[in-house]
Parts: sequence; structure tokens; C-alpha cells
Amino acid sequence: MTAYYVDTSALIKRYVDEVGSGWLRATLDVQPPPSIIVVHLIIVEVTSALTRRVREGTLTLTDYAQVQNAFRADCLNDYEIVTAIGDIIDQANRLLEQHPLRAYDAVHLATAVIANQQLLANNFAPLTFLSADDRLNRAATAEGLVVDNPNDYL
Repeated sequence: MTAYYVDTSALIKRYVDEVGSGWLRATLDVQPPPSIIVVHLIIVEVTSALTRRVREGTLTLTDYAQVQNAFRADCLNDYEIVTAIGDIIDQANRLLEQHPLRAYDAVHLATAVIANQQLLANNFAPLTFLSADDRLNRAATAEGLVVDNPNDYL
């Protein structure tokens, strides 16, 4: 089973065209489908990213509605959504003390670290952490995760 943890900077590329969008879509839209793990806060972050594009005029209201509907459907059908509580919050706090991260980035990384530990404990292959944030990727690498950046692919 192929598993990915996808943060917002990478996942947004599935819904709007940016550098790395083609690569990300090709990576996630395969058969059999991979496990796509996200934290529940990604719903707020993706909505924020999309509404910012509407305010900036790079996304029409019609396109926003279509993209938001597609994203919500994927949340229901395609993503394994993890709620950030307990161990994840403790891990995020530890990560903030170890790495120069923003709060939500620490939650993303903590969720990925714990999901990866669970996969390994059950004899599955490690997950791949997908992010377009170089600082977050450096922290993920330091935490022992396999990392890939969609921005490295045109």
C-alpha cells in the first residue's frame, strides 16, 4: 500500500494549476489509489487558500464553487482525515520546540510522524510526506520522513 501525507501547500495543487500540479495529480490519481492522509484542519486551510484566490481575482466564483465541491467530495471519499488531538498536539508542541515551524505546519508534521509510526508498527511501508514548503520539508526530513516536493516537478 502506498501512503502519502499531504499538507495544504501540496494538496491545493490538486485543485488549482500551479507548478507541480501535474505531478501531484499523476502521483495521487493512480490505480490502485494510494492512501492519502490529511489532518482535519486542512479543510480550513484549503478553503482559505481558495477564497484568497477569489479575492485576488485569480479564481472566479464559479470556479471556486466547482473546486470547493470537488475538494469536499474528495474529503468524504478519498482522504483519510485524522483529527488533531492528544498525541498529535503533544507531538506538534515538541516539533515547535525543535524546528522553526508555524503552528499549522507543526500539526501537519506531527500528524504525519504519528501516522508513519503507526504504518511502520503494522509492517507497512513508510509514508511519503508531500509538501511544497521547503522549511517544513527540512523539518520532516530531520524527523526521519521520506519527503517529496511537488514544486520540484514541472
